[in-house]
Amino acid sequence: MSTTIRINEEVRETLRELAAQEGLSMREVLQKVIHEYRRRHFFEQVNAAYAALQKNPGEWRAERDERKLLEGTLADGLDDE
Repeated sequence: MSTTIRINEEVRETLRELAAQEGLSMREVLQKVIHEYRRRHFFEQVNAAYAALQKNPGEWRAERDERKLLEGTLADGLDDE
């Protein structure tokens, strides 16, 4: 399934140039751009959540303590299943 979206001429030209440089179709470039935008947005949200958590000393301490407990499980000597 496909759909049509309207973009201005400058954006279309940029998309065309990127596609030519990458050897991809404009659709493929647009898909990559959207994927990267979504990924960046996700990590911006994660970073903002950690920043908010760090502003609460008690909650931040609890987070660090929990991480310390979990670090011991990385080298527990058990084989991967």
